[in-house]
Amino acid sequence: MNPISASSGPGALTGVRVLDLSRILAGPTCTQVLGDLGADIIKVERPGEGDDTRKWGPPFLRDESGHDTSESAYYLSTNRNKRSIAIDLSTAQGQRLVRLLGEQSDVLIENHKVGALARFGLGYAQLRESHPRLVYCSITGFGQDGPYAQRTGYDFLAQGMGGIMSVTGERDGEPMKVGVGITDVMTGMYAAIAILAALRHRDATGRGQHVDLALLDTQVAWLINAGQFYLTSGEVPPRLGSAHPNVVPYEVFPASDGYFILAVGNDAQFRKLCEYAHVTELAEDARFATNASRVRNREILVPMLKRVTARRSVAEWVEALEHLQVPCGPVNRIDQVFADPQVKHRGMRVRVDYPGSAAGTVDLIGSPIRLSETPVRYRRAPPRLGQHTDEILRDVLGIGEAEIRSLRAERVLG
Repeated sequence: MNPISASSGPGALTGVRVLDLSRILAGPTCTQVLGDLGADIIKVERPGEGDDTRKWGPPFLRDESGHDTSESAYYLSTNRNKRSIAIDLSTAQGQRLVRLLGEQSDVLIENHKVGALARFGLGYAQLRESHPRLVYCSITGFGQDGPYAQRTGYDFLAQGMGGIMSVTGERDGEPMKVGVGITDVMTGMYAAIAILAALRHRDATGRGQHVDLALLDTQVAWLINAGQFYLTSGEVPPRLGSAHPNVVPYEVFPASDGYFILAVGNDAQFRKLCEYAHVTELAEDARFATNASRVRNREILVPMLKRVTARRSVAEWVEALEHLQVPCGPVNRIDQVFADPQVKHRGMRVRVDYPGSAAGTVDLIGSPIRLSETPVRYRRAPPRLGQHTDEILRDVLGIGEAEIRSLRAERVLG
């Protein structure tokens, strides 16, 4: 794999500046997407501490001496294509600097508690007076209003309160959260979409606006078919493990050497499966001939199929069923994901220069966005805490070296 240096070239959002006052996962996910698309992301962090996720390890990136750095794998996952400035927001001078940076930005994104930034003079109502074109995005657990607005919200809580845990996990097991912070990630994605819509409106009208994103709202929204199942039928959808509530067979099946996925989407595919497995009688059985009948009789059919699938290896099933155009695939470990030829071909593992690290580079997960005219560019590795403080103050605010030294002496800057 050849290292990808800080490449130059215009992106779809080149010329857009985003002031990022967020931390953890939802906000940084949003700003990494915008940064990948070319926006200039200025990440404001607390001196000495920085984004909470810098310490969420191990594992940590190792330096040239083999020691852990302050960049955890968790932090590295959502903070490329950004510049870091360390400012103490509890000081009046720090608040002044952030206000000035906001006035030089197109977008501000934050995930502080409701009303917290207003106490620093950095709320939306305050900033829009001097900068009516600003798009101001707030991400919280429960939104800017409502009975839960003042509560602290986390991904795990939203997964539980928003219903996804009730339909995740084995039928007779505990409710189970998704293995990654998916509510945070999806909130970041919705935030990016909303910001782009608000910028489109701003460009047409000259007016910015306040974007209000909540983890709980997002989790409810992406219940998708499970939520609609209830709204349509009045019935609470069951927890089915890897199975699908409306399609059978559509779940994980055992092979002789592991597990694979069968995702049979129609009756013709089911017949092909049965013919290959030499159980044609199942396709001809009235209890299983149609998807609706298979759903009604899943408790009978699925155990029968599992006894059949356990006789052959994963590779045998996947190779044969792919040839027959019956949807199937392996259940990969993470190492197998990055070794997969399709994943490698699509460039989902990227290497960027990282001076000071043991290898001089760091591997990151690539962006899934493909644009023919303005491709994603990996311009910057995730920054070290305060790495660009002086650069940002000089280039964006025009502050001279003497004032920067004074601010640092006053502990306004990290």
